[in-house]
Amino acid sequence: MARTSTSAARKKDTREKIELGGLIVKAGLRFEKRAMLLGALIEIADRLREDPSERARLTAIGAEALSNESG
Repeated sequence: MARTSTSAARKKDTREKIELGGLIVKAGLRFEKRAMLLGALIEIADRLREDPSERARLTAIGAEALSNESG
């Protein structure tokens, strides 16, 4: 039983990582260096902690990009 739940957790984790990688591709950042991507994500995390309104602004940008893609 524990083996089944471990396998399910691994599959879920793998799917989440693939989806997150897909966001990098959708943003047009596929060929950027990993260090730059990580730095950008750390910078965004800092901004979100400093300015809660930044979350809404970035969410709106992302939602629009995702809706344009599926349409």
